[in-house]
Amino acid sequence: MHLIKTLSVANELGEGVIWDHRSQKLWWTDIQGSALYRYDPQTEELEQWETPERLACFAPREGHKDHQLVCAFESGFAFYSPVDNRLEWIEKLESDNPGTRFNDGRTDRQGRLWAGTMVEDQDNASYKGSLYCLNHDLSVTKTIGGLSIPNSLCWSPDGKTMYHTDTPTLEINQYDFDIDTGRFGHATTFVKTKDGCYPDGSIVDSQGGLWNAQWGSSTVVRYTQSGAQDLVVDVPATQPSCVAFGGKDLNLMFVTSAWQGMNSEARIADPEAGNLFIYETSFKGIAERGFAS
Repeated sequence: MHLIKTLSVANELGEGVIWDHRSQKLWWTDIQGSALYRYDPQTEELEQWETPERLACFAPREGHKDHQLVCAFESGFAFYSPVDNRLEWIEKLESDNPGTRFNDGRTDRQGRLWAGTMVEDQDNASYKGSLYCLNHDLSVTKTIGGLSIPNSLCWSPDGKTMYHTDTPTLEINQYDFDIDTGRFGHATTFVKTKDGCYPDGSIVDSQGGLWNAQWGSSTVVRYTQSGAQDLVVDVPATQPSCVAFGGKDLNLMFVTSAWQGMNSEARIADPEAGNLFIYETSFKGIAERGFAS
């Protein structure tokens, strides 16, 4: 696999990258920049919108043709149409826990949106994040509590295994997942990453391999279904943050990155930080579900 294109967007915290196979376009967010991006690989058109709040993760809403998204903004879930800036709140959460904001999330194979809240002040142990599920009927279920920086949400091809991490633990966990109810079992360790390689966003390919962007390591790593390290992709930025498969044949891999937390010297030493990288691969992804309600 090889790098074929770089989008020089210089995001402070590029995240939440997804491929919408219906429109054949790529979407992602710069959380700290309160910006939403849409890119068409065929025409190379890049669009950008300012978001009402910091946008953590999102998914297209199935059955809607006006580019309506279901979003986890920093304070809760909402429907959002970026083209005409329409916002409809579904539910705001953790107003009694002001040290947190929403972070990583993704739809499961049945079209529920899952998203976790993270602690912004990592020096304050009194705040804890949680993992939530936005169900088909728009109810919200709180699942895992006591989290610091939830990341890496994705599902096996059959949807029966869920992957998730609390990044500072350096462990990606797996869970038996009930596709009908959305309930899951106890965590077991899938992989433990090396010191300094913080597991961030993940995606699963059509063979069941898990690809993980490892913050601080300049790498995306592929693991087999057994958790064995299979492939390491060098990324020209220190802080890769999230990964998605897309393109007409689902054989392109898109990687976001960030310059968050870097001082001026570090940014000079890492000039590609915050850009989005496109790789051509011999692997294929899976067409992701939108939000189904």
